[in-house]
Amino acid sequence: MKFFIVCPRGLEIPLAEELKEISERSEIKSLGAWVIDPPPANSTGGLGIAGPMSVALAINLHSRIASRCLLQMTHVAYRKEDDVYKAVRSLSWEDWFNPDQTMRVDLTAHRSPLTSLNFVTLRIKDAVCDRFREVKGSRPSIDTELPDVRVQAHLTATHATVYLDTSGQSLFKRGWRDDKGAAPLKENLAAGILALTGWKPEQPLFDPMCGSGTFLIEAAYRGLGIPSGSIRAGLMNPKQAEEQAAQAHNQAVKAQRNEQEKTEASRFTRYRPTRVDLVGADQGFGFQRLKPFNTPELKKQWDGLCEVAKKNIEQGLANANKLKMAACDINENMISIVKSNWKRAGLPAQSGVLSNVRQIDALVAKSPFADPGVMLFNPPYGERLEIKGGRGARDALPKNNNSPEFMEFLNQFGKHLKDDFHGWQVDVLTADMGLPGQLRMKESKRTPLFNGPLECRLFRFEIKKAQ
Repeated sequence: MKFFIVCPRGLEIPLAEELKEISERSEIKSLGAWVIDPPPANSTGGLGIAGPMSVALAINLHSRIASRCLLQMTHVAYRKEDDVYKAVRSLSWEDWFNPDQTMRVDLTAHRSPLTSLNFVTLRIKDAVCDRFREVKGSRPSIDTELPDVRVQAHLTATHATVYLDTSGQSLFKRGWRDDKGAAPLKENLAAGILALTGWKPEQPLFDPMCGSGTFLIEAAYRGLGIPSGSIRAGLMNPKQAEEQAAQAHNQAVKAQRNEQEKTEASRFTRYRPTRVDLVGADQGFGFQRLKPFNTPELKKQWDGLCEVAKKNIEQGLANANKLKMAACDINENMISIVKSNWKRAGLPAQSGVLSNVRQIDALVAKSPFADPGVMLFNPPYGERLEIKGGRGARDALPKNNNSPEFMEFLNQFGKHLKDDFHGWQVDVLTADMGLPGQLRMKESKRTPLFNGPLECRLFRFEIKKAQ
């Protein structure tokens, strides 16, 4: 089978590295070999993979960077809309889903000669429905909000490729986010940026403008080895998993007390993880509503991957006290949101991390740990200039912000970094290409990225160690 793994543009290289690591895990490798395409020279927003059907299971459960896992149904040459219609109608859609399920069709194109992409989308929808009428006597209904099945097509200048989406809702929707508004930083982009920083779980991590805590929670999942799809897979929701996590933590506490002095061990306290209310739990993943993935063999493979994941979650939660992570924000309302999201993500409230999440102005925040580490943030621009408690959701990333107040803030913050964060690696996501000059610092690295359609840069600054 052939797949296309969609990701935010600019993250193709870390995605390839992540997919290679996933494919080499023993429980996944035993299900069949993967052939992963090399990252393209230009940002294409994804990578191709050839492999067994279990590729979809593993990627939807484990990939932190992927947006979607698309299963290729056909790849054909075309010249006009009818060519696409005929190719789509010839496919055995009835082998994949039923006419009583709902569907949605999406289309993207690059240099396609066809004048109306909306018309092509309608022709693809008609082709699927006409096939069902011919074979089953009825057709699927259209649902553009929460369809059972998503058909995705892509047109180049000469070829049409049609996919079935095995993810359903985009994979950046982990299931823990509490706020209903659009977030300026999606979870899979945050995870990809973490990979680009080179941060290791044993290193300190600090976000001085944390907003709703996306970097913090993605880092915790990564550091504890918790699969990104755990909530959507139901692995962190059932009462049994909750009790297992609490039991594992308590066992870790007892073991620690046997090895260390009582005063040292007293830092660890018992907790019961907050049960997570799944967001769109009935939707799960797209492959769960496709016939071939509901065969006994594929169900057994999925159950096997989930069993391994459960053990990893249990082990990870037991080690939550080892995380060296901190965050702050000038707005106390955002701190409340961070703590709420942390608990909704199934992470232990008494792990020690939340005690390091505080309402502090970034200009006066001190290094939260004795050793230097990685500082990672995206400047919230105008919002951080508001008085504490005076704003709501984070602003979108503007391309440039030349207000005197903001430029003065950046000037002061650059000086603050050089004075108080000796030895730290500082990574900043911004759409403002002039940010290094505003900080009065020279970047050691710049990586082009896209936050949706918005072109950004991930700037890296190396703060010299104190002499």
